[in-house]
Amino acid sequence: MAEYELAQLNVAQMKTPLDAPEMADFVNNLDRINTLAETAPGFVWRLTGEGDNATSIRPFGESTLVNMSVWRDVEALSDYVYKTAHVEIMKRRKEWFERMSEAYTVLWWVPQGHRPDEYEAMQRLQTLRAMGPTDKAFSFKQAFPKPA
Repeated sequence: MAEYELAQLNVAQMKTPLDAPEMADFVNNLDRINTLAETAPGFVWRLTGEGDNATSIRPFGESTLVNMSVWRDVEALSDYVYKTAHVEIMKRRKEWFERMSEAYTVLWWVPQGHRPDEYEAMQRLQTLRAMGPTDKAFSFKQAFPKPA
């Protein structure tokens, strides 16, 4: 039986360009928050581009940042997102990013060892937006178990 890991994508539309002074606190915290993720229990992998973060990868357009990673399971990702210093940055999201009316975070199961690319992740987010939570694309609010 194949083992599965949890992939996640979240997107954020910047209010100003990344090099604008208004984005300085966000940019200055990237390394700290990425290191926190990498050392968190259950972390497996994260998408990186130039500068050891994903800010140079823009599949949704120049003003939209992406963050993608793979985790052991929903609980491990949830613990990192909501029970570490990461939550401090999330609380400041409205300083740097536009409010999005559509889903901006998607979770899905991948076979162990698979590393999704940004196009696969975009497809999952579009699936969630179009169909709502399913076993192919879901959210923290309505998570689905690992495939049998």
